[in-house]
Amino acid sequence: MRFKGVFILLVFSLLAVSAQHAQEKRLEAEIEVVTEHSVTINGRNIPYKAMTGTQPVWGEDGKVAASLHYTFYTRSDVSDPHSRPLLISFNGGPGSASVWMHIAYTGPRVLLIDEEGFPVQPYGVRDNPWSVLDVTDILYVNPVNTGYSRILDPDADRDRFFGVNQDIRYLAGWINNFVQRKDRWLSPKYLIGESNGTTRVAGLALELQNSQWMYLNGVVLVSPTGLGIDRAGPVNAANRLPYYTATAWYHGRLAADLQDMDLYEVLELSEEYTINSLLPVIAKGAWAEERERQEAVRNFSRFSGLPEEVISQHNLDVPTGFFWKELLRDQGYTIGRLDSRYKGLDRMDAGTRPDFNSELTSWLHSFTPAINHYFRNELNFKTDIKYNMFGPVHPWDRSGDNTGENLRQAMAQNPFLHTLIQSGYYDGATTYFNAKYTMWHLDPGGRMKDRLSFKGYRSGHMMYLREEDLEKSNEDLRQFILNTIPEPGEPAKY
Repeated sequence: MRFKGVFILLVFSLLAVSAQHAQEKRLEAEIEVVTEHSVTINGRNIPYKAMTGTQPVWGEDGKVAASLHYTFYTRSDVSDPHSRPLLISFNGGPGSASVWMHIAYTGPRVLLIDEEGFPVQPYGVRDNPWSVLDVTDILYVNPVNTGYSRILDPDADRDRFFGVNQDIRYLAGWINNFVQRKDRWLSPKYLIGESNGTTRVAGLALELQNSQWMYLNGVVLVSPTGLGIDRAGPVNAANRLPYYTATAWYHGRLAADLQDMDLYEVLELSEEYTINSLLPVIAKGAWAEERERQEAVRNFSRFSGLPEEVISQHNLDVPTGFFWKELLRDQGYTIGRLDSRYKGLDRMDAGTRPDFNSELTSWLHSFTPAINHYFRNELNFKTDIKYNMFGPVHPWDRSGDNTGENLRQAMAQNPFLHTLIQSGYYDGATTYFNAKYTMWHLDPGGRMKDRLSFKGYRSGHMMYLREEDLEKSNEDLRQFILNTIPEPGEPAKY
């Protein structure tokens, strides 16, 4: 009887453990689900496969440390998939999933939103008639703790993943494994990153060359960060003005003569004033003559829509946070950080910055239900793991950010490598004029100017949310890819 009791207790214990494991939210280290689809792009029917799954990140001990979730789209009617271009896509944060460009920019399915990018119901996705899937296969990667990607080894060192250079190193190895598994070594390869993802792909360009011996044809920087390029002090203060001009023009806050111009005409005047007049005055500081200082205040007001008084109070160094609060203060609204077309409502009109980011709340409104529904119902990827729109990756090690120089060096070593920058004029976080400044100083010697290009759009950080710019930005990207594939037999040499 005693043995029988022990046996029954053991059975119940095993069942309890089994039930506990069955109820755990566990990510499979390796899994892939394949579905077949088609989409009409630029009037042509494009059949494609969608492969979504996970691939491990191994530790030095050979154990699986983490697993990254990905979605890979391949055109299924091509005769030679091995040499077809491959576009590898990242978003930023740090801590952001690769959701934004996936279902709003380059992918075959995009959000159900209005023509300006605002949420509508019912939520969901629709075909993207401008996707670049017609000319390139596309891989969307979620770094550790974003999307469905997770650390799996409880003893894994978090410091290995969460930092500028740590992120670049482990992702380079992961990309190598993916290219090897999918047999895509012969493909012309492109990286596209948005926001902090531009830091990632700029660094990866050199890391892939030097550590994985993988050479690229192109890097696309969407709403780029500073990439470690110095712009402190007067340059930082002056460079904000053209963005202020764009936003004030959009909201009808400029003087009548400027307001009657087209946006591009106004920005040309603002940029010229910023570089040639405002920057020297700010650089002189207290030693600027009172006459030129007052003239700078008047012109800053003219090009920003802000009162002269507040510009003078800030010594011509008006923070973006204050601008977002001040521009429409008399109307009772704030404006968005990442896209200044969006308005917000604060608890009180007083203050120096908005209570919340009105554009981000709007985007999460439409993106979150869409991506969760899309994976489960269209791509048949079913899991109890939470999809992290923004995941726990902090503290993030920002030291040693030399990614701009990394990209310059990668381009210098690889004559095939080109860079495209895409920015929205109403982006106040990574402003379009700072993106131009990055391009100007990425290669200060100017010997690679013909391999650097900039495209601007009448929208914000996610310029593709506006229907007109969704078409335009995809076409710019499409032409960039097509134009950077060398002719057969063309050598990579200077």
